[in-house]
Amino acid sequence: MMNNPIIVPTYHSDGIVGPLAPGDWPSIDHIETEDDAPMDNVFSEKQMRLLTEPLYTSWKPEQTFVALSNVGLFYGVDLPALVPDVLLSVGVRLPEDLFPKLHRSYFIWKYGRPPDVAIVIVSNNRGGEDTHKLSRYADARVANYIIFDPEQHLSDTKLRLYRLQQSQLVLDDSREFKIPTIGLGVKLWSGRYEQTDSLWLRWSTLDGELIATGSESTASAQEQVKAEALRADAAEQETARLLELLRKHGIQ
Repeated sequence: MMNNPIIVPTYHSDGIVGPLAPGDWPSIDHIETEDDAPMDNVFSEKQMRLLTEPLYTSWKPEQTFVALSNVGLFYGVDLPALVPDVLLSVGVRLPEDLFPKLHRSYFIWKYGRPPDVAIVIVSNNRGGEDTHKLSRYADARVANYIIFDPEQHLSDTKLRLYRLQQSQLVLDDSREFKIPTIGLGVKLWSGRYEQTDSLWLRWSTLDGELIATGSESTASAQEQVKAEALRADAAEQETARLLELLRKHGIQ
């Protein structure tokens, strides 16, 4: 574990960080928020979008939230950024203007709390997702850390969930991939997304129902409209049949 102090001084038992007043925020002049270096593969790019877009199009939590992909997570002024493939933080909101430097990344001292979830997508065995990066996410006090390893580069397990216990991220071997604190779970799903058939990681409700993508929501709405039209047509035909039957019996 790293011994560098977390810049935000107070962690409460529920995991919420006491935010620093704006006047106490440290200078970030020396921090690089973008380096233009990452180069992901096509699957990872699609997978990241599948883990962010449905939250904005279909999820209806009672609180505001931020879902980001491939954005720097800073938890100390002199510490290098973590860059999860996806992070989700509930109870915070994005600033209106995203261009100032302080708004370009997820600075814990600005948002006032660590993310609730960080997800990493494994594409080789060189990233250290279950070793040194695991320790750094624990240092950042990320409550839930998910490793999705579709090609099983790191182990024979494709999906792992670690939960923060005191100062360590501990593997949850119950295989209950649920996060009750935010009302979401994750699950593996075999299906077609953006013209690609594969095994994907999806958000779900705590009951296991998938959080729909925008296209899935649109298709569902269209199916409902078609079904309603069919019901209305059937009702109209039945009414016409009954009227014809009444006329045959001389009943007007």
